[in-house]
Amino acid sequence: MSEGRFTVAPGTRLLHIGPHKTGTTALQGAFHQAREELARHGVVYAGKGRQAKEPAAAITTGAGAAKKALWDAFCAEVAEAGDRRVAISSEFFSQADADAARAVVRGLGGTAVHVVVTLRPLHRILPSHWQQYVKHGLCESYEEWLDGMLRRPPYDKPTPDFWHRHRHDALLARWAEAAGPDNVTVVVVDDAEPQRLFRIFEDLLGLPEGILVPEAGGAGVNRSLTHSQTELLLGLNRRLRELELPRGKVVREGVVPQMQAYQPCSGEPRITTPAWAGAAAAEVAAEMVANISALGVRVVGDLAVLTRRADGTAEPPAPAGIPTAAAVEAVLGGIRAGSALASSRQAERARSDAVEDRPVRKVTAQDLLRVVARRARRRLRRRARSAGRAGA
Repeated sequence: MSEGRFTVAPGTRLLHIGPHKTGTTALQGAFHQAREELARHGVVYAGKGRQAKEPAAAITTGAGAAKKALWDAFCAEVAEAGDRRVAISSEFFSQADADAARAVVRGLGGTAVHVVVTLRPLHRILPSHWQQYVKHGLCESYEEWLDGMLRRPPYDKPTPDFWHRHRHDALLARWAEAAGPDNVTVVVVDDAEPQRLFRIFEDLLGLPEGILVPEAGGAGVNRSLTHSQTELLLGLNRRLRELELPRGKVVREGVVPQMQAYQPCSGEPRITTPAWAGAAAAEVAAEMVANISALGVRVVGDLAVLTRRADGTAEPPAPAGIPTAAAVEAVLGGIRAGSALASSRQAERARSDAVEDRPVRKVTAQDLLRVVARRARRRLRRRARSAGRAGA
């Protein structure tokens, strides 16, 4: 069913579960920067950071004393809000299976929980998600990845989590069973009206219009890489795999963020979905929409938006080379991360040297372990050099 304006009751825990690539980063940034203003209107944005990623991962990825303690502490924080409305957001809640979804609802307040799922057209999610996987080390081309996701049952290679997150009808069914269909709202995200998402969440929380706004300078935007940038990173991933070298912090914390901060020119090609994949995605989307319509959950927006086919789907363009400016940014990111890593290691060596000069009784167990590990690495390197000279 489709609904107009709707506001949850005071004391409700509004749980936004994403999934990924549905405007989550921008929305979380808007919530995070408006914490004080939200509080003046009786709304608590739970957690300390931009999103509740750590508590969400703790409850959705398995047991363990440390994870349980983290989740329990988060639930206690939410409970302290009392009769105030609470907003909670993390796309990592979408990782929950049926048991974890029930545990989330139970931990946050049971019948007081109202789940919100934001959805975008599948044809918009596919290229965005592929380049995100490449950022994290994927070595398959877009065509290869699409083939695995759309043509090869059970559609779980090379990224088994994709359909768990983005088979939206199954995602909603899990959460409707956990919270009850009346306590689930679907928000259809229309890229033609980016501000509308903020207005919908203001309505849900009983907030005046204009409190939720994008962060200045695009800080709350998880910018996708261009086609050329992604091809460069894909090539780097493959080369590292061939050489059996780890990606490490230089790529993860240097190259990728610097590439993402690069502002592409208007003419730089974006990732293009092949026509066959666009047609296949439209078929999956139509099936999902039919199933969602039968769940009885509240819908804000037009579900038909999710079934629209991409305009201008075609064969992906052959890489014509990455623009010099983009390549420079990638190299700069690697240099910066490498320099920071070298400085960190130098500081660690200095700390270890200082520790080695102290009596053992005055050394903590943690520092002692560092010294032992450092000496072991030295011995291994010496043995390797000796073996190399003997072989020569």
